[in-house]
Amino acid sequence: MKGITTSQGRDALNRFKMEAANEVGVSLKQGYNGDLTSREAGSIGGQMVNMMCPQRQP
Repeated sequence: MKGITTSQGRDALNRFKMEAANEVGVSLKQGYNGDLTSREAGSIGGQMVNMMCPQRQP
């Protein structure tokens, strides 16, 4: 089973993360994003979960 250890998996995950960030209005740049607040990073992760499991949205 291929995961994010392949370049295709990493690229797909990166596109997914960028799409989620765009939807919640957080500006991500390629590479290091350590200047994000915890709230911004959490909103990206939360949006990714909502996109993967749409039936769980309120």
